[in-house]
Amino acid sequence: MDKRDEIKPASHRNERGLPALAAGALYLVATPIGNLEDITLRALRTLRECDVVAAEDTRRTGQLLRHYEISKPILSYFRFNEAKRSEEIIERLRRGEKVALVTDAGSPGISDPGERVVRAAMEAGFRVEAVPGPCALVAALTASGLPAEEFHFIGFLPHKSGQRRKTLERLRNLNATLVLYESPHRIEKLLTELNEIFPDRSVVLARELTKKFEEFLRGSPAELLAVSQARSLKGEFVVLIGAANPVS
Repeated sequence: MDKRDEIKPASHRNERGLPALAAGALYLVATPIGNLEDITLRALRTLRECDVVAAEDTRRTGQLLRHYEISKPILSYFRFNEAKRSEEIIERLRRGEKVALVTDAGSPGISDPGERVVRAAMEAGFRVEAVPGPCALVAALTASGLPAEEFHFIGFLPHKSGQRRKTLERLRNLNATLVLYESPHRIEKLLTELNEIFPDRSVVLARELTKKFEEFLRGSPAELLAVSQARSLKGEFVVLIGAANPVS
């Protein structure tokens, strides 16, 4: 048995008898992608027992903490200050602090900041522990109806048209479900590109996941393009594209 899997003695447990957080450890805490009920008991305990919360969006994280009556110092980290903040987080870990890292929604590092911090902590020899939970990628894929045994996650496509088309062309012959994220401002543009490059594929648009107006739209790129032109599609999207040669 790995020592990390052994039952911790009472001295390493909190007042409720649960394993206490390790000093000098970085905890990657998944947070709700919309519905505030979608947070684990372990995530809440980690946020309550950590010394500081490193957050991509301090306002959004502040709202989450207030909702669950948790009061903790919040350290801002995002794409453009992640290198500098990584150094500060490492210094906190050296002092034995327990750091919880969260993104604005979902799992840190999945199309969000966090990867650099994790790499820096690992290279410095500190423990990195995932506290799993909500992830838009998984939620959309499992409810899409498309094959999930093999899939390829792209994240966000490049903003420039030439780079976007090049990326999509490269993926055209991949025999797996394709999953990507897209904003409402570019969804019609994406559907136009899919209609040109993947005209015969099954496409699923997962919109506003876990929220009041959650919606799954299914059809060909042309059919979904017509829908987007007929009505305003708002919210963040997970876009799923069926495999080139689906297994029946």
